[in-house]
Amino acid sequence: MNRIYVYLLALGAFFTATSELVVGGILNLVSEDLGISVALAGQLISTYSLAFAIGTPIVIALTARMKRKRILSGSLLLFLAGSAVAFLSDTFAMLLASRIVLGLSSGVYAVVAIGSVARLMPPERTGRAIGTIAFAFSMSMVLGVPIGIAVAGWWDWRAIFAALGVATLPILFLLERMLPDIDGDEPAPFRSQFAVFAQPLVVAAFLLSFLWSAGNSIIYSYMAPFLQTVLRFSTAEVGAMLLVLGIFGMLGSRVGGFGVDRIGAARMLVLSLTVHVAALALLPLVKGSTAAALAAIVLWAFSMFMSAPAINTYFIQLAPRKAQFVLGLNTSFTHLGLAAGAGAGGLMIDWSETPLYNPWLASLLGVLGMAIAWYSIRMKERTAARSA
Repeated sequence: MNRIYVYLLALGAFFTATSELVVGGILNLVSEDLGISVALAGQLISTYSLAFAIGTPIVIALTARMKRKRILSGSLLLFLAGSAVAFLSDTFAMLLASRIVLGLSSGVYAVVAIGSVARLMPPERTGRAIGTIAFAFSMSMVLGVPIGIAVAGWWDWRAIFAALGVATLPILFLLERMLPDIDGDEPAPFRSQFAVFAQPLVVAAFLLSFLWSAGNSIIYSYMAPFLQTVLRFSTAEVGAMLLVLGIFGMLGSRVGGFGVDRIGAARMLVLSLTVHVAALALLPLVKGSTAAALAAIVLWAFSMFMSAPAINTYFIQLAPRKAQFVLGLNTSFTHLGLAAGAGAGGLMIDWSETPLYNPWLASLLGVLGMAIAWYSIRMKERTAARSA
């Protein structure tokens, strides 16, 4: 029965993640309809990420003692409200406000969903359960975004948010009827929640998440220019390649979940980061062979999603009594990394006048992340040994 709960939570994650990713594909439509520049329309993405990064840990800390079902239902209700505002938006300010609501609600839902499946499933199946949530995020890239763009083309970009809101209603109903009550974190004053920043192991893991997401953003944000200018892909071929990357991302999330349960979060984390760094380091070197370059890109996408279950499980292991709050902070560092990586990748392209060398910058961040991961894992082992 617990598997049904996991799949239900993952379905909610699919729709909330789609609300984040789909905007990047309809910026031109939004800018034309609202009479604004594409650059200004792009702030809808930044606003969402900031609301996700800043608001999520605060809400998670304030609601730490509440039952998880109440938080999940409340976040979906807020998501419905944000979708309704987006659907009714006829000004940029109104649409911007909807992005704040959607970013906050999606962030809270994602964190609580991950923490909830970790409690619903036995320890030996935690990795696979978290991998299922990661699978839903990658599914939003493969199916949610293309379907959303198609809906915008058939009717109007606002229809996407109407569809997301309607699709969320049955999930909200089923969560209320089926999901068991799951306790929140240990009771603790609001200020004491932030005491995790005094724990070197947790801070090191936050830095790892930041570097990991920044490196991925350097690549993914400029994947289309890389494929078009370095590998000479057409627009249609770029779309097909992005679909392929999403498919391999789904496979990676499943393999990562099984790997966590088989060899442990720490070993899976090191393995996925090693593959990640190697693929990025090789990519500029094999630009002369389209097949080899595509293989490196696919391997990067696979390793990116493969590491997600390991990172989240590792955080739960580091702070089991404050897992929800720590996971919330982790999403903040992840989204800050995404923003920083997009900026760094753009600067790298301006400096080198080509996206060819972005993979080397991303691999450098990956090496730093591996060093931090090694430090954190070693310190965790030593702490466990002293406790024993």
